[in-house]
Amino acid sequence: MSVKKVAAPFYEKLSLVMVGLISMGYLVVLAKDLLDPLIFGFLFAILLLPVCNFFEKKFKLHRSIASLISILLLVAFIGGILYLVGSQISKLADDWPMLKKQVGQSIDDIRQWVQDSFHINMNKQMDYVHDATNKLMASGGNVIGTTLGAVSSLMLFYSFILIFTFLVLLYRKLLLRFLVWVFRDDNSPVVFDIVENIQSILRKYILGLLLEMVVVATIACTAFLLIGVKYAMLLGLIVGLFNIVPYVGIFTALFLSTLITFATGNVKDSLYVVISVIAIHAVDSNILLPTIVGSKVRLNALLSFLGIVIGEMIWGLSGMFLAIPVMAILKIVFDRIESLKPWGFLLGGDYEYKKSAEKAMKTE
Repeated sequence: MSVKKVAAPFYEKLSLVMVGLISMGYLVVLAKDLLDPLIFGFLFAILLLPVCNFFEKKFKLHRSIASLISILLLVAFIGGILYLVGSQISKLADDWPMLKKQVGQSIDDIRQWVQDSFHINMNKQMDYVHDATNKLMASGGNVIGTTLGAVSSLMLFYSFILIFTFLVLLYRKLLLRFLVWVFRDDNSPVVFDIVENIQSILRKYILGLLLEMVVVATIACTAFLLIGVKYAMLLGLIVGLFNIVPYVGIFTALFLSTLITFATGNVKDSLYVVISVIAIHAVDSNILLPTIVGSKVRLNALLSFLGIVIGEMIWGLSGMFLAIPVMAILKIVFDRIESLKPWGFLLGGDYEYKKSAEKAMKTE
């Protein structure tokens, strides 16, 4: 006598899915210190894989030596960017007396405006400032301790990224064989397809972001030089670097560039900088981003923004960086598993809709 299977009701399936998502999210939060540098190491390993293969095949180097050289080249590249930014900041530090005078004059103007607008005389304003300063100095030891702890944690985090990058490059074939073994040899074509697409798309995405950063920084430097801003190169680099941070980076760049311009120039130049940054962001969002980066990772803008917000809530700034690559990986996996294809379609947005519509028209 055969037993007829009864399909579980929708609310039961939904409850199980919600419990699974909450449990996974809780584990992801707990494992931040491990998963955060591991995922960054995985991304850097994908980016450096062609370089590592080049040294292995061209110069017949051992995989460990080729991996180490690739990582050293990456460190040298990042160090070059930091040196370029640091050299510009050192020029800003040389003009510190002038900056201090300009900021002092601006503070006096603000105090006068507060007195005229809210009828709070300057003596009371200074009392408020002194009280806040005394409280800050009283907690100065804690602030310094917290800062030193944050710096040491940050250096440890970067060290873990480099170690994970090296280990992923070193054991990449073992990891691939493990995936094939876990999902059985019958599914090996699908596994190889997923791995190859993840490598290709993420590598193009990261290189696209770097290219976009260079283009935006060049446009910003040119615009600021035409305006006549004193630290045009520094402001252009700030706009280009912060442009990597999705959505919120442009606001940070706008604030910093306007603040530095106001401290070293005048209100008119600051207004021109604001207009320039907004115009650059408009060009980047509508032309550069879709052309350079958007063609590599086709994701729904709504879910991309939602993923960035959730990433920031879970892992902070690093979560914002990792949100798009992780969603791109999920989309590649979803598109190649029959039961998960609707989720891949949802992540794809308009592009997936047009593609499915064209496919339906051809079949008709």
